[in-house]
Amino acid sequence: MKLITHNMLTSKCLKGVLTGYPLAIKATNIKVNEVDFNPDFISRIIPKLDWEVLWKAADSIGHSEGLPQTIERNYDEDKEFLKKAHRVLLEVEVEEGYLTCPESGRQFPITKGIPNMLLTEAEVQ
Repeated sequence: MKLITHNMLTSKCLKGVLTGYPLAIKATNIKVNEVDFNPDFISRIIPKLDWEVLWKAADSIGHSEGLPQTIERNYDEDKEFLKKAHRVLLEVEVEEGYLTCPESGRQFPITKGIPNMLLTEAEVQ
C-alpha cells in the first residue's frame, strides 16, 4: 500500500465511528520501488492531500527523513521537495502490516501491499 492511498482511506463506515481518519499504520514489511519522477503529477496531487497525516504516516514507518512537516508556499518550484514527496508518496510501499481505526481500534490487515477494508455485516452502520 502506497502512502498516497493511505492518505485517502477512512473507516467511517464502521458502526459508531464518525470520522475514522487517519488510520494508524503498523508496518512489518516495507519495500521501496523506484518510480519515474513526474513533478507535474506531484505538484497537482499535493493540494489534495492531508500533508500532516502523510508526514505522520511516513514517520511512523521510518521514512520521513528529509521530508518537511509543513509545505512551503511555493513548493511546486522546489524540485528537491517534489522529489522527496514523490519518494514517500509513490516509491515507499507497505507490503505487510495493518491499519488501525483511531476511534474503534479495529485493525485492517495489509497483505501483499493490499489493505483489506472489508467489514462484516455486524460492523456496518
